[in-house]
Amino acid sequence: KEGFDIVAGFDEAAREILSGKYGLAILDEVNVALFFGLLDRARVERLLDEAPKDTELVLTGRNAPDWLVGRADLVTEMREVKHYYQKGVEARKGIEN
Repeated sequence: KEGFDIVAGFDEAAREILSGKYGLAILDEVNVALFFGLLDRARVERLLDEAPKDTELVLTGRNAPDWLVGRADLVTEMREVKHYYQKGVEARKGIEN
């Protein structure tokens, strides 16, 4: 989204996670942000180090860095079999966009 500050968004999510109010937190597409250098490793590692032990963190997205894979308890790799984009369907507002 144009004008969205990824670092500020991550920091807001991190504050919520660190509050201890949640048993599960999903940081959707954070691996892509790391891959493109939109988010730095130190910021993510700090969250991993400081997150409450009873909070499950799920970090999604392609191209997870090796250091993150090494720290993870579970790593799943998905592959595209079929996608409607191949039929000309563009990104949909509220879904991919």
